[in-house]
Amino acid sequence: MSFAHGLVIGKFYPPHAGHHHLIDTAAQRCALVTVVVAANAVETIPLADRAAWLREAHPQPNVVIAPVVDDIEVDYDDPEIWTAHVDVFRFALALAHGPGVRIDAVFSSEDYGDELARRFGAVHVPVDPARERHPVSGTLAREDPVAAWPWLSPAVRAHLARRVVVVGAESTGTTTLTRALTAHYASRGGVWAATRWVPEYGRTYCEEKLALARRAAKLAGEPEPWMDDLRWRPEEFTVVAERQLAWEDAAARVGSPVLFCDTDPFATALWQERYAGATTDEVWRIAGRARHDLWIHTSVEGVPFEQDGWRDGEHLRHAMDARFRELLAARGMPHLVVSGPPALRLETAVRAVDALFSRPAPGPGGTAAAPGG
Repeated sequence: MSFAHGLVIGKFYPPHAGHHHLIDTAAQRCALVTVVVAANAVETIPLADRAAWLREAHPQPNVVIAPVVDDIEVDYDDPEIWTAHVDVFRFALALAHGPGVRIDAVFSSEDYGDELARRFGAVHVPVDPARERHPVSGTLAREDPVAAWPWLSPAVRAHLARRVVVVGAESTGTTTLTRALTAHYASRGGVWAATRWVPEYGRTYCEEKLALARRAAKLAGEPEPWMDDLRWRPEEFTVVAERQLAWEDAAARVGSPVLFCDTDPFATALWQERYAGATTDEVWRIAGRARHDLWIHTSVEGVPFEQDGWRDGEHLRHAMDARFRELLAARGMPHLVVSGPPALRLETAVRAVDALFSRPAPGPGGTAAAPGG
């Protein structure tokens, strides 16, 4: 049986494969489907994010995403509370389509689907109420994203993945540790097999900048320049910080529940300070947008300096090491310092990363589901 206008209501906190199956089923059977995303203001995942994730996952032209805040308490035995919730849903429908829109079918996997449909004067279409096709819930995704990982979309994975940044002065083993951590977690198999790491875009930018400078010098018949000959503009560090975050977000969408980053915009700000003499507010604003769970600072202790042709030199390594340590502490960033041989550094880092997955979910706990799930 087909319908003119179907309705799907939920919290989508966060969206998962069960939700997508519900929406796709409605979209196949209806000329138009409105998905009301009803979020409580105290919940930890923003309503705008949930709506954006659903729009990305459901680009069908007959699917309309209608976000709305629903802070009304939950009591399925109270008719007045039921009426208040339905009024919120009707408000969302009116915002999306104008007043007086008619609903022909309510698609739901919830026990209260019959009552919800009755209040809209519509047919209730149950969709996998036993959760047999996709045994997952929003609560599971928030509290144990590792267990829920197979049922999450790329956008939700990017949001829930724990992001670990490895930072430090030159020639302190940041890349070595980042690669080792990635290999360690990927070797666990299962959802961890897709563990990725994000390289340092600043290194790529420097190589390209020096190559262009050398090409220009050759054309002009001038001596070949080296790193110390390059001049830096503030906006270049903004580009590096933005691109670093873009690389990171792209990797988080296709990786495992943990992502390792060989530097971040915070480190870009420190290198801007080193090369340009001061940091800019724009780079710090970019650093403030990043969502990282842990910084691992690779100490100079236990790692001999190696000159690869790109590094400042041994004389600056200790000063940068101290600057990293100072700012990580001053800004209250969750971090640890690793020192000693590579095996010890890896062992220490793995314990800290594993601890990220044993902690309760940050922020307020989940709220009871309003009608719509």
